[in-house]
Amino acid sequence: MTIVADPRTAAAPASKPALKIGPIELDVPVVLAPMAGITNTAFRRLCREYGAGLYVSEMITSRALVERTPESMRLIRHHESETTRSIQLYGVDPKIVAEAVTMLVAEDRADHIDLNFGCPVPKVTRKGGGAALPWKRDLFRDIVEGAVKAAGAVPLTVKMRKGIDSDHLTYLEAAKAAEGAGVASIALHARTAAEFYSGTADWSAIEKLKNTITGTPILGNGDIWSAKDALRMVDETGCDGVVVGRGCLGRPWLFGDLAAAFRGEELKAEPSLGDVARAFKRHAELLTEFFEEEDRACRDIRKHVAWYFKGYAVGGELRAAMATVKDLAQLDELLAQLDGEQPYPGADAEGQRGRAGTPKSPSLPQGWLDSRELQETHRVQLTEAELNTSGG
Repeated sequence: MTIVADPRTAAAPASKPALKIGPIELDVPVVLAPMAGITNTAFRRLCREYGAGLYVSEMITSRALVERTPESMRLIRHHESETTRSIQLYGVDPKIVAEAVTMLVAEDRADHIDLNFGCPVPKVTRKGGGAALPWKRDLFRDIVEGAVKAAGAVPLTVKMRKGIDSDHLTYLEAAKAAEGAGVASIALHARTAAEFYSGTADWSAIEKLKNTITGTPILGNGDIWSAKDALRMVDETGCDGVVVGRGCLGRPWLFGDLAAAFRGEELKAEPSLGDVARAFKRHAELLTEFFEEEDRACRDIRKHVAWYFKGYAVGGELRAAMATVKDLAQLDELLAQLDGEQPYPGADAEGQRGRAGTPKSPSLPQGWLDSRELQETHRVQLTEAELNTSGG
């Protein structure tokens, strides 16, 4: 399998960076999207071994971070190889978000901080959080302005969706407020909360945002399943970079494809089943290091089985065994049963992955859409929105 070299050991990048996010210079305009339970240190390290870009942590709740819960403190740890430490925060209280940002900066725990305003999960939006929050423009503005001020020299960015549904779009107004607050970049997942991950992402919204916001880098997100998709998004929308989420599930080598494509190189990873097995094992080993528990690492790697082996001829019994693996020794035994010489299956291993869901009316607090300003009756519900659930 052809692998693009790790950027830390590759030849010197071009003199002009492909993307600047504040002081951060990227020679490849690619960002790994924060995904709950996925983009932990282990997965970020694995992706970095194949390609280049900015690799963002899974979402961390601001309140939990301020309270220094053991889990939140573990999630903000970075491996020494992660030379640009990127953390995504989620919060609904301007004061608490600012405190979380202040903590990260004062304790030198991050080189980049992103704020999540894209979560479409019903148990978050029904409390007014996630993709529902920008509807309350005063609350959105207060959170972003306070966070930018607290971040100081550390670049702070935002990620959002188009809005709640097609009748309640918020992205243009929210982006203007974010630009006015001084954010370093704005990422748009080109779907509404109502669409979840279904259908086709509306890349025309990314183009409209790019034409509206001219002084801040705009990143596009949604339906990037291949390097060709990424190049096409940039070409069609004019966006400054891409954010890749579900397309890399079980395919960390996608970042090698992306790095090659943006550098104008004709390289594409076509891993044999043996290559996939080695990447899968490497992922499990990195998870073991991250969790410091082999049992927990094996429980976590189980959810990746279907993504890694998508399209390959692997029997259902063997797949089921890997999806219940108990330790690394057993994993070795199972992987040894694979036909390592089995070639790349082509299109069957590509395309959409991850659950798309179906369009549905978003769950919102009662009366949420009655006003664009935050009502006192919704403040309690907002505090309940800070759950460890991500998306976007």
